[in-house]
Amino acid sequence: MSNTSVELTQQELEAELDLAQLKQLVGLVEYDEAADPFPVTGWDAITFVVGNATQTAHYYQSAWGMELVAYSGPENGQMDHKSFVLRSGSIRFVIKGAVKPDSPLIAHHAKHGDGVVDISLEVPDVDKCIEQARSAGATVLEEPYEVSDDHGTVRMGAIATYGETRHTLIQREVDGTTYDGPYLPGYVAKTSTFVKRDCAPKRLFQALDHIVGNVELGKMDEWVEFYKRVMGFTNMAEFVGDDIATEYSALMSKVVASGNHRVKFPLNEPAVAKKRSQIDEYLDFYTGPGAQHLALATNDILRTVDELRKEGVEFLSTPDAYYDAAEFRERVGEVRVPIEELQARGILVDRDEDGYLLQIFTKPLGDRPTVFFEIIERHGSLGFGKGNFKALFESIEREQDKRGNL
Repeated sequence: MSNTSVELTQQELEAELDLAQLKQLVGLVEYDEAADPFPVTGWDAITFVVGNATQTAHYYQSAWGMELVAYSGPENGQMDHKSFVLRSGSIRFVIKGAVKPDSPLIAHHAKHGDGVVDISLEVPDVDKCIEQARSAGATVLEEPYEVSDDHGTVRMGAIATYGETRHTLIQREVDGTTYDGPYLPGYVAKTSTFVKRDCAPKRLFQALDHIVGNVELGKMDEWVEFYKRVMGFTNMAEFVGDDIATEYSALMSKVVASGNHRVKFPLNEPAVAKKRSQIDEYLDFYTGPGAQHLALATNDILRTVDELRKEGVEFLSTPDAYYDAAEFRERVGEVRVPIEELQARGILVDRDEDGYLLQIFTKPLGDRPTVFFEIIERHGSLGFGKGNFKALFESIEREQDKRGNL
């Protein structure tokens, strides 16, 4: 008999989440892992390369409410770079910055700026996944290998995906024993002297909903097929034509997801239009394909946005006309908070046959107009805010125009 139950990951257990919360937060579904040629348990960590990891790690603690949990650097034998591991709920960020003048991270950062270099995935069987990837034509960057310390052993491998992005595959249970260190062998537990403001919430977001990848014109279908062929992902959604266009710019997007829907990848490519889309701008300033934005799931988007604004995080603006339109009120119906509360914060609303969602997007987080975050609160909807695309892209275009990049 097939096993279709969904078990919590170690990170979710440590975050004190439960299945009901995860089904709301990220649309988690049951599936048959035994029938999956490339079973993915969930996200393991998102690794960023930045110009100054020390300051960036502080930013994610002070502005985004994350907790420092582990560290690797010259003090414990890693002479090339510093690496800070931060957590919020079941999300783990790894922030890397070069120490040595000849570190490979310097060349990567000079080319791309701050950005995501590795979307690491937890898997139950690295060897099975690597063999499936190889047989399906993927580029294997690292054959399976083991790393160990006093906390146990982790088995790892890696495959290439769009641009210079990679998926490190991490198996945390080896020979019946689960690794119990703070992150990976080579890292030490680390806490911070940073003290949150009085009355600050325990955390501002609980889980990672999806990561959007931007690829070149004509490459979207190629990467959709990659995830389906190599990793056994399935199609979740498709947005083309008028769904995802404004008067000036357009793009196309398709969404693929792992069997349990913990891992979801919308993939975007630019489309021909009067002016340059947000995807064109990203590809220019990131100098190639890469991860455009991460969607952070919360169960209280109002408080999350209010707290982030107190810390100086800037969001895209939404014109009052978006909320005043009769079509909008009819489309979204009743939601858990008054529309006026959402309007005051610029939060977008979308409803589909399964429920509704609330979402808002930050401005780019770094100097280049590349990586940004989405805050999302789901109430049954498994979608990505299709009804908001036009308003969102018009808001992005206003920012592009200010930068001279439209």
